[in-house]
Amino acid sequence: MAMTAKRITQVTDSALAPLFKSLHSLRTMWQRAPKWARATGYLFVIVLAVLAPAQSIGNFMAPQSDWRTILFYPIGSYILLALGLNVVVGLAGMLDLGYVAFFAIGGYSMAVLGVNYHWSFWEILPVGIAAAALSGVLLGAPTLRLRGDYLAIVTLGFGEIIQRVANNLTITGGPTGISGIPHPPSVGTLSVLSYGVLDARPYYYLELAMIVLVIFFTTRLEKSRVGRGWVALREDEDAAELMGVPTFTFKIWAFAIGASVGGLSGVVYAAKVIAITPENYPLLLSVLILVCVVLGGSGNRIGVILGAFLVAWLPERFRGLANYRILIFGAILVAMMVFRPGGIIPAARRKAELLEGRGGGAHLGGEVDIEQPGSTPEV
Repeated sequence: MAMTAKRITQVTDSALAPLFKSLHSLRTMWQRAPKWARATGYLFVIVLAVLAPAQSIGNFMAPQSDWRTILFYPIGSYILLALGLNVVVGLAGMLDLGYVAFFAIGGYSMAVLGVNYHWSFWEILPVGIAAAALSGVLLGAPTLRLRGDYLAIVTLGFGEIIQRVANNLTITGGPTGISGIPHPPSVGTLSVLSYGVLDARPYYYLELAMIVLVIFFTTRLEKSRVGRGWVALREDEDAAELMGVPTFTFKIWAFAIGASVGGLSGVVYAAKVIAITPENYPLLLSVLILVCVVLGGSGNRIGVILGAFLVAWLPERFRGLANYRILIFGAILVAMMVFRPGGIIPAARRKAELLEGRGGGAHLGGEVDIEQPGSTPEV
C-alpha cells in the first residue's frame, strides 16, 4: 500500500512538474525584475481588481450567483482575513484556530456602537480595530508561552467562548443578534460611493482599499526588525531567544496585529449585512481562513491572496453541482496538500524548509519527513 501511494505521488508530480516549473520561473523573473516593472505589475493588478465587478466578468466567474456580492463576501473578506492570519501563522509560526473571534469582535463593535449609541462607521472603525487588537493581547499574554498543539487548543477555545458569550449577552442581542446596523456614510452622488442595501460595489471598493493598506503595512513590518524576529520565531524559538530576540513580545505583536486585521474585516462586513447573529461566526470560518493561508503558501502574501480567492470562489463557481461541489472542493484541497505541501506559491524559506525535511512547521505540528537517498524507508 505504501509503495502504491508513493508511486501515485511520483506519477502525479511528473504530470504537474511543468506547471510547478512555470510558476517557479515566473516567481524568479518577478524577484529579479526592476522596481519600475514590479510597480507596473502591482498597478495592473489593482486595475484588474477595480474592473472586477463588471457584469461581463461576473457572467463567467459566478453565473448562478450575484458576482458583486460574492466579490465582497466571501472573496474580499476571506482575502483580508487571510492576510491577517498570515501574520500569525505564516510569519510568526503560531497555529491559531480561533481567528473568527476577532472577526466577531469587530462585527459586534460595529453593531453595538452603531445601533445603541448611533456612532458613524468611521468613528467605529478604529474602535473595532483597537478592541480586536486588545483581545489579541489579552488572549496572548497568558497563553503564548504554549506551543504547537497546545496553543491551537487554547485559541480554538477562545473562538468558541466568543461565540457563546455573544449568544448569551443581552447587549449583543443573544441568539437573535442585532439588526439595523448603519451603513457607512455615502460620499457625493457617485453610485460606487453610495452605501445602500442592494449594490455591493461600494463595499467591495472599500474592502479593496483596506486590503491594499494591509498589504502595505504588513510588507513594511515584514522587512523591519519585528518581521525578522517573527521569522526567527518560526524557524526555532529557542535559538531565537538565545540570540536575544524578545520572543514573547514579538508573539504578542503578531497576535495583536493579526487580530486587528480581523477586527477591521469584521467592522466592514457588519456595515454591509445590516444584521448579525452568533451564527455568522462559526468555527468553520476559522478553519477555512487557515486553509486559505496553507493552500496558497504560508508566509507568502501573493500565495495567501490566491489561496483565499480560490477557497472563496470555487464553491460559488460550481454552485450548480449542489452538494457535489463541496465534495470536489474537498478533494482538490486534499490533493494539493499531498502533492504541493508548501502551497500553490510557497515562500522561498518555506520551500527550503520542506526540502530539508522540516516542513517549516515544527511549531505547528506539521513536520514532514523526507526520505534521503540511500536511506531505508520505515514500514
